[in-house]
Amino acid sequence: GLVTVFANNSRARAEIERFNQQTDNGRYAVRLLADDLHHAGYLAELNPIGLPLAAAVTAKPDPCATDAVSLTNDALIPIQGYDVNNGVAAPTCVSAPTVTDLKPGTDILVVRRASSCVAGAAGCDPVVAGAAYANLTLQKAVVGACAASAPLRQYRTHIYFIALNDKPGDGIPTLKRAELGAVGAGAVGFNIVPLVEGIENLQIEYGLDTSVPTTGAPAVYSADPDHYSACAPLTCVSYWQNTVAAKLYVLARSTTQTPGYVDGKQYTLGLTAAGAANTVGPYNDGFKRHLYQSVVTLNNGAGRNTP
Repeated sequence: GLVTVFANNSRARAEIERFNQQTDNGRYAVRLLADDLHHAGYLAELNPIGLPLAAAVTAKPDPCATDAVSLTNDALIPIQGYDVNNGVAAPTCVSAPTVTDLKPGTDILVVRRASSCVAGAAGCDPVVAGAAYANLTLQKAVVGACAASAPLRQYRTHIYFIALNDKPGDGIPTLKRAELGAVGAGAVGFNIVPLVEGIENLQIEYGLDTSVPTTGAPAVYSADPDHYSACAPLTCVSYWQNTVAAKLYVLARSTTQTPGYVDGKQYTLGLTAAGAANTVGPYNDGFKRHLYQSVVTLNNGAGRNTP
């Protein structure tokens, strides 16, 4: 009677809440990644065309570096990734012992850019002791002394990864980000920030502008530019410098199981570095999943590569 109706309504409401949360989390994760990729390589007033900085980078940069020289030299490589499935080692600042629950087989994405907001301006973050403000340093060091300094903008390095847990031991896969910033007592380091819970997998294919001369459009997509076409080290670095787009594949999972449900599906998250279908599953558990996809243009890189 009434007890049965109440129980059925409760189950239906719980399922609707699970679905809505999973949908919101998946869409938000894609939007968050896409927004940062749209801004990748943004350097405010600094025009990097023709500057000698790129010549200083002869190998894929260490995204965990915090010294001024590395931050300056690496600014012209606004994006780089780690295809762990293809044997690429994860950066140290998102690996053990710093991060002990990095989810195996998921991609890692690094985005570098200046903040779009002037530090200390109305509605913007204040100047923080220990944070990196490399954009102004680049202006002063490379362009030379000016009558007036360029506006101060915080320099950002964001390292996105999938963790096995939101909070320690809770078993909820979560999109997290290591953020370059102050870590106490004026020191520069990385802070780990949980972003979106229920994100179980992230795979990325990078759009490379390999045309000569460059066109600003991807000529090819690769899940691992580090090994694309058996590239030599300097060529591999040039692929990252000329990445102008990215295909995002985000697998979102409900944070709780649905009683009586079994997920017997397979999910295709783009292509592997070898060009094969990148499939996961079936998981055969009670969690519901949905795959979200998006193609993102790296506006700054594509614009600089356009004749």
